[in-house]
Amino acid sequence: MNRFFKVIADNRKARFDYNIIETYNAGLVLKGTEVKSIRSGKVNLADSFGRVDKGEIWVYGIHISPYKFDAVSKINPTRPRKLLLESNEIRKLIGGVSQKGLTIVPLKLFLQGDWVKMEIALAKAKKTYEKRDVLKKRVIDREVERALSERHR
Repeated sequence: MNRFFKVIADNRKARFDYNIIETYNAGLVLKGTEVKSIRSGKVNLADSFGRVDKGEIWVYGIHISPYKFDAVSKINPTRPRKLLLESNEIRKLIGGVSQKGLTIVPLKLFLQGDWVKMEIALAKAKKTYEKRDVLKKRVIDREVERALSERHR
């Protein structure tokens, strides 16, 4: 198995907005020149989410810009895309989503060899006070680091 991978897009906001419970790597069903657009980095994962539909996992809200050298195909840049997972992973995700407050969130889009893959997570939304605590901790850590670096000068 090829272990080489290159991250194309990262959904950093998801890690701030959600507590990640479990992650999965999934393939994507793509059409036409979408792979070329992804390879050139013309993809945005912000505001994307996963949903279960008829026993399949679909991702909504991913924006893959049209390939600029393709004049023939007119593919909707924000169309829903099916995820390719093993059946036991799909069962785990369906069971997790059926619990209250859990959702499927795309974390990153990457190339693994020649294949486009997506890292998705089963996640629980953070409350606003949890987000404030994270921001306060970052500020405190930054101040401590600054004080230590000035002390060692």
